[in-house]
Amino acid sequence: MSTITADQATHAVRTRSDLFRKLLEFGGFAAGAILVAFGVVAIVMGFSGRATVADSLKLEKITGTPDMTPALIAKEAKDAGLTNVDLPTVAVAGEAINSGPRARAFASYMRIHALEATGGYTYAQMGRFTAKPGTPKAQLAVGGGTDNPQYALTDAATKQPVANGIRNLWVTETALTTALNTSYMADRLGLFGIVVGIALFLSGIGFIVLAFAALHRTKPVAQFS
Repeated sequence: MSTITADQATHAVRTRSDLFRKLLEFGGFAAGAILVAFGVVAIVMGFSGRATVADSLKLEKITGTPDMTPALIAKEAKDAGLTNVDLPTVAVAGEAINSGPRARAFASYMRIHALEATGGYTYAQMGRFTAKPGTPKAQLAVGGGTDNPQYALTDAATKQPVANGIRNLWVTETALTTALNTSYMADRLGLFGIVVGIALFLSGIGFIVLAFAALHRTKPVAQFS
């Protein structure tokens, strides 16, 4: 009688163990499938994001100017007396700006061109208005112009101080380069999404294989005597 009871208890424990193992196996399969699905979605979104960046840049029809090579821009910067500036290292002369990296390179050349026009001064170093001839040095900004309307040239028609054109040029350059650098960032985020998607996809497959190898058990074949 005790032997029968022990066998029944052992069978019950084995049944619960098999059920728990099966639940873990199905859970592993489900988790792996979810990772694979997320990976596929991330990869698709990454490629779609990069394609959107490329299409948007193509619509602008931007082409690198002939001086957009590291050697030529370095000569221009030297001739303009620019010092302590980061010079571009990628050539885009004559090339269509249709990708994130090219957009970033083009933006770096634009910054050098703007610095050449301003004599090496940035927006914050220039005055808001065009200064009158003979304006005291104390009223002049480091990069030219003045922030004091009393020492600014006055427009004859509007009677308003004349804006510093060079400073406005820097505003335009900043707006354009920011847009180009944003395109570069979006392109890199798309690439990051692709990499993460591949990692999730492979992790999901590995999860499924691991769950099957560690938890799956085949039923023993019945022995006949």
